[in-house]
Amino acid sequence: MTAAPAPPGPDLPTQTVHLPFEAGPHRMTMGLVAVPEAAWFEIDARYPDDMAERRRLLAERHGAVFAALPVSDAARREALAMVAANLTAAYPRWFALEDSGLHNRLTGERWDLAAPSCDPLELAGRLVQEDLCIVQPGDAGPVFTAGVLCFPSRWRLHEKIGQKLSAVHGPVPAYADLLAAPVDRFMARIGAGRVVVRRNWSVVDDAALFQPEGHGRGDLDTVITPENAAAMLFLRVERQTLRRLPEAGAMLFGIRVHVYPLAVAICDAATAARLAAAVRALPPDLVRYKSLGAFRGALLGWLHRHGT
Repeated sequence: MTAAPAPPGPDLPTQTVHLPFEAGPHRMTMGLVAVPEAAWFEIDARYPDDMAERRRLLAERHGAVFAALPVSDAARREALAMVAANLTAAYPRWFALEDSGLHNRLTGERWDLAAPSCDPLELAGRLVQEDLCIVQPGDAGPVFTAGVLCFPSRWRLHEKIGQKLSAVHGPVPAYADLLAAPVDRFMARIGAGRVVVRRNWSVVDDAALFQPEGHGRGDLDTVITPENAAAMLFLRVERQTLRRLPEAGAMLFGIRVHVYPLAVAICDAATAARLAAAVRALPPDLVRYKSLGAFRGALLGWLHRHGT
């Protein structure tokens, strides 16, 4: 890889504010929606900051944010090729192929795709704001075999690598009963060329993108009140993508993490009322899993003020 100064002031689009919560009874569903290939990745105004943080983590915490099993070798190479092809087609202004290399005009970096200076999956993760995970078929169900995971939402990569997908999601309430079998079937059947998206959400008291810890907190945070919740809390949304790697027979799972200050995301009464209804509808085990109990009352108090 060689690097040159990035051009000043790239005209990147504003970060999308995703609001995937709904009023009404809580439902545990896959919630998949097909999108065009050009919408596989999100490139937005957060790109410079997000990529700087990814580079820092890969330099300082490599063992925590990258892992790969040898069985995923071919899939990791294919993932890089597909990511590079998508970026140069969907965003030719910012990504260009030059001989065997890829020029990232947003960072000034030039990468040799034929002989990259780092693992192919790591390089793919140095190009996009999404974390990237590879899931491959196994005798007892899909297996998580590789990942570049710089922005985990309270899970550790080294604890999950090599596990069946059902075990990876084992701590998620009701996943085993309601989603494990449908997800495994979908993984086996999704066709090449399709890109599907799902989104999930939580409210957190930490704006950091890198959050390997924090699920299941039960302590009450008395510092957060209805009066200061807007300054203390953040809406954290994952836009998750799934796409088949047809040659390797694997799946590439992308996770784009968005973190919005509560007052930025919840900017009108209708949205506040919708989030309040969604929070109230969460079963107790999901409240514990999302660690919402620490400040649920303060959050609902702030939402009530802004939803009326």
